[in-house]
Amino acid sequence: MNVSNMITKIKQLPDFHKAGMILCHNGVVRSTSRDGRKVTGLRVAVDHEKLKRVILENKDRPGIIEILIEIAEDRDLSIGDDVMVMAVAGDIRDNVIQVLEDTLNAVKTTVTTKTEYYE
Repeated sequence: MNVSNMITKIKQLPDFHKAGMILCHNGVVRSTSRDGRKVTGLRVAVDHEKLKRVILENKDRPGIIEILIEIAEDRDLSIGDDVMVMAVAGDIRDNVIQVLEDTLNAVKTTVTTKTEYYE
């Protein structure tokens, strides 16, 4: 997973001249769960058909040029490891920020299944 590679790929798109912003997200494994328990690692499963739908639906929104997502799946991840990287390119801040947030929320709630390991 490499955000710099994603940005390079986006900058090579024929419509890149329409972009005013590339916004990136880099999710990592943290040492505590939302409820405060100590986490030793996690594993993520991905529904690839749902991921494709989420990307296509959000990419079709006004001003959006590209959405790229990579998810570390089907392997044990340790504290500090990258879980997901995402880049959203679009015309203006309002469009890009909203689409990144909506896409991220959809991926986390409908596309991925996370198993946390505890101490």
